[in-house]
Amino acid sequence: MTRHLPSSVLLLFALVLTLAVAPARAQAEDPVASDRTTYEKIGRFDAGQLKREQATIRVKGNIFVDETGKTFVFRGVSIADPDKLSKENKWNRRLFEEVKRWGANTIRLPIHPRAWRERGQAQYLALIDQAVIWANELDIYLIIDWHSIGYLASGNYQHPMYVTDRQETLRFWHDIAYRYQGIPTTAVYELFNEPTTLKDQWGDTEWTEWKALNEQMIDVIYAMDDEVIPLVAGFNWAYDLTPIKTSPIDRPGIAYASHPYPQKAQPEPVSKDSFFALWEEKWGFASKTYPMICTELGWVQPGGYGAHVPVMNDGSYGPQIVEFMESRGVSWTAWVFDPRWAPTMINDWDFTPSEQGAFFRQVMQAKANREPADH
Repeated sequence: MTRHLPSSVLLLFALVLTLAVAPARAQAEDPVASDRTTYEKIGRFDAGQLKREQATIRVKGNIFVDETGKTFVFRGVSIADPDKLSKENKWNRRLFEEVKRWGANTIRLPIHPRAWRERGQAQYLALIDQAVIWANELDIYLIIDWHSIGYLASGNYQHPMYVTDRQETLRFWHDIAYRYQGIPTTAVYELFNEPTTLKDQWGDTEWTEWKALNEQMIDVIYAMDDEVIPLVAGFNWAYDLTPIKTSPIDRPGIAYASHPYPQKAQPEPVSKDSFFALWEEKWGFASKTYPMICTELGWVQPGGYGAHVPVMNDGSYGPQIVEFMESRGVSWTAWVFDPRWAPTMINDWDFTPSEQGAFFRQVMQAKANREPADH
């Protein structure tokens, strides 16, 4: 399952990385290197630990397909940051088993830059290794998410836990792509969780910068492994993809992400049709040309635990957003399979479902029961 890199690819990577990180060298003292010592430090994931031979999921037109050409739709959940779960003694196979029982075929791993730094590369990779083993045993695919909120070009971030820079971000994707090269379980690399210029305006100039940064990240990844799926988000906290109508990411094999929480759209009058029209305008249109994954969605009742803008809704959102996505073949992972982070899908570690948790569990189980067990 694992392929070794020929020397020609390593030389190509060195050239790509030199070009990619040159503007960011002033931001980091430890530039990404392509020497043998660096690779030995990262190390390869041992594919011999995997019990199941999973299909490699690829992009074909505006859909995902497995190795037989059959359409594949990612449906699942985001869990909390593995670092958080480990500190709470909740990082275990039991969590993955429960997600599988809910009918999911996908788990999203949100990796915060601060947690990555504080735990350290080796210790954090060990957590991801465990996730790969558990997911593979249960025939679940992983989305690895660099969970930052802010704007790499300006260095502005929503909270200290999200602070990173171009160099660290490129280095993260270099290390992940090298370690898990050729491992189908790590199917999707979500390059940057929620791009936002915060209170600053954004337009063509900012999108041009963001497009170039994403293309650099993809080049770094593809120099290591060109069979993974890079996932690109737009501005407004990963909601708005309208810039790709005229200036899409200029790399093959990619998909786009959106986080269509209920209050991101403000239709007048409020109706299913008016929500559908706004979703189509801002992100749904992309599914006609590219594969899409809505990697965060969910709701909580106003006044419920963790209620905040933009996730509050009376519950009508759930059936509407699922109908919209499923009718367009859009993949999705609901936020979040954790009793502390909101909007919660579970109320406790006995996995008692919340309102949205019960809804998404029913949807995933129904979809899973209609599809063959093996891909």
